Amino acid sequence: MEAREELRKLRESTGMNRKEFCEYFEIPYMTETDWELGNRRVPQYLLRLMAYKIQMEKLADKRNKDDKEDNAANK
Repeated sequence: MEAREELRKLRESTGMNRKEFCEYFEIPYMTETDWELGNRRVPQYLLRLMAYKIQMEKLADKRNKDDKEDNAANK
């Protein structure tokens, strides 16, 4: 799979549109658009870092949700 396809799938997995994705990662909109269109090549290390951040924040969100549910059950 090409890097541009990986980026698009990563963005779509978050449920964000391009604008939201760019704001979240603080990437200029045109840069991200060029990456997805194949006009520029997204660095592989950046794809890995973005995927890692998304994965860790989802885990953190899940952990916080579980903690809140545990606290509510103990009350």
